[in-house]
Amino acid sequence: MRALVITDIHGNSVALETVLNHVKDEIDAVWCLGDVVGYGPNPNECISLLKEQNNLICLLGNHDAAAAKDMDISSFNTEARQSVEWTKNELSKENLSFLQNLPETAVIDQVTLAHGSPRQPVFEYLLDSQVAQENFGFFDTNYCFVGHTHLPVHFYLDPASKITSLNIPEVDRINSILSRSILNPGSIGQPRDRDPRSSFAIFDSEEKSWDYRRIEYNIKKTQKRMSSYKMPERQIVRLSSGW
Repeated sequence: MRALVITDIHGNSVALETVLNHVKDEIDAVWCLGDVVGYGPNPNECISLLKEQNNLICLLGNHDAAAAKDMDISSFNTEARQSVEWTKNELSKENLSFLQNLPETAVIDQVTLAHGSPRQPVFEYLLDSQVAQENFGFFDTNYCFVGHTHLPVHFYLDPASKITSLNIPEVDRINSILSRSILNPGSIGQPRDRDPRSSFAIFDSEEKSWDYRRIEYNIKKTQKRMSSYKMPERQIVRLSSGW
């Protein structure tokens, strides 16, 4: 099976549609690791696009939870709180229900899926090797796929030394992945690694491979939509340079 692994769409339907069209003849399933909404101008459209996908698994992200559940958002920055309130008002009842019913984790054969981490599925950031190493004790499968940081990364736990290494995958290269690994495909709709292109991966369960890719999308189209809704200028500008 070949699964498209995506995360952190953040209401950017232009980016999501571009990626889905790019891989539509290559994949058997879509695994979305959360944050379908938040920041971007088209939350309903993003949910609708996901619902159309075959063999979809979609998890709850922190922005999804903030928009769809009775959650304290005081820890969010000012712009994020504004985005949450805007998204709440924009979501249809049907799509609100979709978000409310998303699971926090999923396990498919040899893979554990979470938005943040296996230890704290919705909220924890895996940004360094130490935190990643602590999380290897919280899942039993060969692999764990996460999002949340908006940064593509591969953490590998060496079975002999018990030391976790951090690697940045090469773009457009099919990488064999060893057990045990934690992988993040980066963000579809709001990359933060100084590369504005949408970031995603295709996981081949038979080959045990991770095909990490970047693709350009019409950023100006998304920015124009954001401007029309008078969204925060910082959130609009950052899309152009991926920060």
